[in-house]
Amino acid sequence: MKKVKEVQISYWAAHATTIVSVTLVLLILGIISLITVGARRETARVRESLEISVIMADSISNEAASARLQEMKSLPFCRNLTLISKEQAMQAWKDATGEDLEALFGVNPLSPEITFTMPEIYSRPDSIRMIEARLAALPGVEGVAVPEGDMIQSMNENIARLGAILAGIALVLLIISFVLINNTVHLTVYARRFTIHTMQLVGATDAFIRRPVVSRNLLAGVLAGIFASALLWIAILLAPRAGFTELGDIIGWEAPAIICAALIILGGLICAIAALIATNHYLHKDYDELFR
Repeated sequence: MKKVKEVQISYWAAHATTIVSVTLVLLILGIISLITVGARRETARVRESLEISVIMADSISNEAASARLQEMKSLPFCRNLTLISKEQAMQAWKDATGEDLEALFGVNPLSPEITFTMPEIYSRPDSIRMIEARLAALPGVEGVAVPEGDMIQSMNENIARLGAILAGIALVLLIISFVLINNTVHLTVYARRFTIHTMQLVGATDAFIRRPVVSRNLLAGVLAGIFASALLWIAILLAPRAGFTELGDIIGWEAPAIICAALIILGGLICAIAALIATNHYLHKDYDELFR
C-alpha cells in the first residue's frame, strides 16, 4: 500500500507542471472556441431576423390574403409568416402618425401585408433578389419590401471578416499551444534521459521505453483536458452572475459539451505526440550528448 502511494506522489510531482500548463492552454482554446460558436450563432440569428413584407393589392380581402399566406408556407424561403390585416395596418398607421386615414378618405386605403423571415442560407443579395422577383409575380401582389442589398452585403462582409479573425486566432493559439506543450513535455522527458539510457543498456527495446513515457503523458493531457473542461463549465455557470444572462441561450449546452470532449481528446493527443517526439529524441543520443 505504501509503495502505491509513493508511485502516485511521484507521478503528480513529475507531471504537475505539465498538467497545469496544458490546462491553462486548453482553457484559452476552449474560451476562444466558445466565443467562435457564440459569434456564429448570433450572426445566424441576425441573418434569420431579416424581414420581408409582401404588400397585397388594395382590392385583396383579408380572406384572400390569408389564403395566399397558406400557399407561401410551402415555399422553402418563408418562415414565421404573419398576416397583417387591413385593420391592423390602419391601427399601426394611427399609432405611428396619429392620423386616421379611414376618417379622411371614407374607406381604409391600406392593403393587407404578409411578413416573413428567411433561413440563413437565403440572406444574400442574389437570393433576396430571387425571392423578390418570385413573390412579385404572384397574383394579387402589389409590391415586395426587402432589406437593402448594400446593407445585406455589408453585414455579410463584416460577419465573414469576424469569422476569419476568430479562426486565425484559434489557429495561432493551437500552434502556440502545441509548442508550449511540446516544450513542457520535453522537459519532463529530459529529466528522465539518464533512466532511458540505462534501460537501453540493459537491453530494453525502444517500444518498451516509449510505452510508459507516452502513456503517462497521455494521462497528463487527458487530466489537463478534464480540468480545463471543468473550469470552462464553471465559467459558463457563473456567467449569468457576471451579467452575461443570455450566454446559455446563445451557445446552448450541446456546443460546450462537444468543446469539452474535444479539449480532453486534444490534450491527450498533443501530450502523447510530444512525449513520443521527445522520447525518440533521447533514444538516439550517445551518453556524452545527454549532458548537453
